Amino acid sequence: MQVTVSKITKALLLIASLAVSPLRATAAPQSPPTFYKDVLPILQQRCQSCHHAGEISIPLVTYAETKPRANSIAKSVQKKSMPPWFADPRFGHFSNNPSLTRSQIDTFIAWAAAGAPAGNPAGAPPPRHWITGWRIPQPDKIFKMPVPVNIPAQGVVEYTYEIVPTGFKKNEWVQMAELRPSDWRLVHHAVVYIRPPNSKWLQHAPIGVPFTASSLKDPQDRRDARWTDSDLLLVYAPGSPPDQWSDGLAKFIPRGSDLVFQIHYMPNGHPTSDQTSVGLVFAKRPPRQRVITLQLTNSSFLIPPEASNFPVEAWGTLPNDATLLDIFPHMHLRGKKFEFDIVHKNGKVQTLLRVSYDFHWQLHYELAKPMKLKAGTKLQAIAWYDNSWNNPNNPDPNAGVRWGDYDFDEMMVGFFDIAVAPNKNKFQFFKREAKP
Repeated sequence: MQVTVSKITKALLLIASLAVSPLRATAAPQSPPTFYKDVLPILQQRCQSCHHAGEISIPLVTYAETKPRANSIAKSVQKKSMPPWFADPRFGHFSNNPSLTRSQIDTFIAWAAAGAPAGNPAGAPPPRHWITGWRIPQPDKIFKMPVPVNIPAQGVVEYTYEIVPTGFKKNEWVQMAELRPSDWRLVHHAVVYIRPPNSKWLQHAPIGVPFTASSLKDPQDRRDARWTDSDLLLVYAPGSPPDQWSDGLAKFIPRGSDLVFQIHYMPNGHPTSDQTSVGLVFAKRPPRQRVITLQLTNSSFLIPPEASNFPVEAWGTLPNDATLLDIFPHMHLRGKKFEFDIVHKNGKVQTLLRVSYDFHWQLHYELAKPMKLKAGTKLQAIAWYDNSWNNPNNPDPNAGVRWGDYDFDEMMVGFFDIAVAPNKNKFQFFKREAKP
């Protein structure tokens, strides 16, 4: 009897399938992720900087803290609303991007679906050490506003200032800086300015007590409370991280300077108070470059009623060479999208950052590779606003909106940090050097 090749092949395939099938039937199912082995390392790496005791977010350090929130965490990471990150991945790469990988997202989802098992505590990574009250290492110097600011339950609170002398006997280089409100729920945003000893800015304003522009008697001081060209030490808004410069970079505070706190408070329905602090970590050696905060701003706009995608632009050219370090967009409740570009001489636009703006999470975006920019480089910022009924944060879609201090007004600011020579301050940087 002759057997064809095709019949032999079919017989071999049948034997192979019978040999393999018992192994499939007896293979052990894959174990679900556990907290100590799989979930905790991700929390430590991506989440606990905000989610530990004393921070604005609920602690997620222990199993007891995390297990009840397993389903909520899984939903948040699946929607990619946590960790918060709003940069369009098509533009730029950023060193502080906390986004989870697909594998990490799947781990949270599978862990919640399995009932959030603990696993073996012996398999946990070593706990991370968090400085109570600070996200930076223990500050070398802490400045607290000497007098608490009383905030009413309702109404609009005028920008509040408090001037705090540093008492520095020598020049200081600051490598890290963090602002900490005593009640973060009250703070819309805050700026800390450096006022050198020879400055005439707010020269008649009181020291060490809260004041507002309208409380000042001197007309020039009242104007000074609306505008300044003083150096910025740092800018704080909800969700913004501390400033932490790499080795060789630092901000400069001249000896004898004052720190001027400017805070925009928002009443939360209960009369309360705030006493904000700023912590500083000094550079261990003189830096190679000095960090300066600049901004692209347009304060002359009118957003029409019910406009759903209204653009506002600002641009400027760098007077001298510099290295771009990071970008920090700032808008108010109608903010929708923000873009930061380089406009080349041939008209080509190079987008460095595009974000879907979220007023409640105003983030810095730190360039993974700092960008060297030549003198004459044109920088452009474009902000889009949603003043329509589709914006759930919109205070009044029927109103035209202009620049203003309060959240029912709008702002258009693209802060950005640059690095320059250590002996060059902001005013010297803006003096264009003659080309040979």
